Amino acid sequence: MLRKILFPIILGVAGCGVLISLGLWQVERLAWKQEIIAGIDQRLAAPPVPLTRFVYEQSDEYSRVMVSGRPTGEELHVLVSGTEAGTGYRVISKFETDIGPILVDQGLLPLENKDASPLRLQMRMVGTLLWPDDQNSNTPEPDLDRNIWFARNIPAMSEALGTQPLLVVASQTSPADPRLTPLPVNTATIKNDHFEYAVTWFLLAAVWAIMTLFLIFRTTRQKDA
Repeated sequence: MLRKILFPIILGVAGCGVLISLGLWQVERLAWKQEIIAGIDQRLAAPPVPLTRFVYEQSDEYSRVMVSGRPTGEELHVLVSGTEAGTGYRVISKFETDIGPILVDQGLLPLENKDASPLRLQMRMVGTLLWPDDQNSNTPEPDLDRNIWFARNIPAMSEALGTQPLLVVASQTSPADPRLTPLPVNTATIKNDHFEYAVTWFLLAAVWAIMTLFLIFRTTRQKDA
């Protein structure tokens, strides 16, 4: 009898062990991601500080900054959907400041207002330093003739507009550009699916265990017959 059910037992224990270990790994990843998000939330809640040219992605991403300057009217339009303000274009502007020209994500421009004239007045702005990871291998090349981009590619955009490779995502501007709805940085858009993945692996382990018990039951019934 034991020899008959030995293989199903080994198969069941090995399979459940692998699936449970994958679930536990996702639980660890969940804690890791929650810690990262908590750190980002802490930075986003901090008072803004004046922007300097000595900022770095590793240490300063998600830091809140204050900027004074003037948009030149040169801007790039990034086609986006599913934002809090709907579908439209993220307006990435060339913004002249005391530390030189930088990129500013001023907010969402409705599709029907693509040709509206930008505001070129002196502004005070509060925003967030960001190095976006929108770009991937499947991102189409920008349509330069129609000024339509499909990701915030900081090196390419800074080269196109002649700015420093530095992006501030505006949350408040004074005066505000009437064309635009600001899209402040928040952690709601950061993917954190590790809980769902963990539940999936644990459920698969339970299904594997049930299938193993059924196989053992079938094997013993055949022996009895």
